[in-house]
Amino acid sequence: MHEIVGVRFPKETKVYYYETDGLDLEREDFCVVQTDRGIDLAQVVDEAKVIEDDKMPKEAFPKVLRKATPSDLERVKKNEAEEERAYNICLKKIVDRDLPMKLVDTHHALDGSKITFFFTAEGRIDFRDLVKDLAHIFKTRIELRQIGVRDEAKMFGGVGSCGRLLCCTTFLDKFDTVSIKMAKDQNLILTPSKISGICGRLMCCLAFECPLYQEKKLFGTKNRQLGEGKEKKGAMVNDAKSVNQKAAVKFKDRQNEKTDLLALDKEVK
Repeated sequence: MHEIVGVRFPKETKVYYYETDGLDLEREDFCVVQTDRGIDLAQVVDEAKVIEDDKMPKEAFPKVLRKATPSDLERVKKNEAEEERAYNICLKKIVDRDLPMKLVDTHHALDGSKITFFFTAEGRIDFRDLVKDLAHIFKTRIELRQIGVRDEAKMFGGVGSCGRLLCCTTFLDKFDTVSIKMAKDQNLILTPSKISGICGRLMCCLAFECPLYQEKKLFGTKNRQLGEGKEKKGAMVNDAKSVNQKAAVKFKDRQNEKTDLLALDKEVK
């Protein structure tokens, strides 16, 4: 049997799973784990669950190194101050070398074995000399990691046009593909400022309700002409609302009428 817990790192929403290795870990406990950025601090967000040997994935879960100690938590505070210093130094070096990149954030591994600098740029950047400068100053491993504008918004956080905290900073752990067709399917106004997030890309929430609209659309599409039956001859769907399942039908010889999309669907068939 294997005991697995879900942990989350600071500034991230994605949950990663680690084997407790016999440690007694409860929700909201801090622990120390190994990551691709070095040894780091994480917080338990999913309580331990037992997985039988025959149900374990082929790729084994990494193991929690230890439960965080007071000295670990103190080290994190010192690292945060070091991250600010590293950010300012890296920013100055970028300006000195006139590199077309925007520095976004800095992360210092718990044990000081590595400093990661996150940046955005329009294309590929040759930052080898910058890495040498930073390695000479900090005397540790240096990684420059290019990220997208959506990742940048996720790191900084903010408030969307809906008045709520950004989805990417609260619960989204990955970015799904969002297309303009999703906005069209929902009959939204296609003004860029209305359907774009603070990152400048299409809002992630356009994908949340899109399947519902596509499912409810049925045959109640605008400008669809109905059959040639006596009661509906010359009738045409003037407007259709997928969410409340209502349609406005226009007749040649009488006023517009409202009907249920489901009933309209049967008539069209």
